[in-house]
Amino acid sequence: MFSLQRLLGKDDKFFDLLEASAEQGCASVRALIELLKKSDTERSLEEFILTRRKDKRITEEISAQLCRTFITPLEREDIEALSAVLYKIPKTVEKFGERLLISKHALGAENFDKQIQILENATSTLLAMVKAMRQKPKLELVKEQNDRLQHLEGEADKYMLELLKDLYSGKYEPLKVIILRNLYELLEKVIDRCRDAGNVVFHIILKHS
Repeated sequence: MFSLQRLLGKDDKFFDLLEASAEQGCASVRALIELLKKSDTERSLEEFILTRRKDKRITEEISAQLCRTFITPLEREDIEALSAVLYKIPKTVEKFGERLLISKHALGAENFDKQIQILENATSTLLAMVKAMRQKPKLELVKEQNDRLQHLEGEADKYMLELLKDLYSGKYEPLKVIILRNLYELLEKVIDRCRDAGNVVFHIILKHS
């Protein structure tokens, strides 16, 4: 049956899909936390792969719905921009997991706790921002959440400098320096993706305020 409501974009489909995508970002971080708890022999990328595949299906569904819907609740380019950057979060977390597993022979017991804590805070803050969009939140609230993401990204940058200073101190083998720098940069990139997504959400709310 023909649905005028669906045609005009009056349902919450896009909000549902964007929230689901943001939730996959949180799920990928939880999978990473569990991965780091396990021994080398127990570690697997299965959870990361499942999370990224779910998010890919969500992203594809968003694209399909944009083609089918005449009028959308948000501007099309905003939906596309947010969908694209949300998808990059679990994808980059999975890449970190891949690099961690293939380089485990050269790493030993490395600690990523601080970066993971920042990342966990960033993804949960981003999820709250995405969930708030359908409720037309006050701009001040969204700005406060976005400022929190900016602060977390700044903290990650500062910590990255500390880590690089230690890496370049000369006490590590060259191979280990290369591997650790790559892993640190991937974690930093995930946090940057959260910041980017937060900026998109803030601009969307700003447009509609």
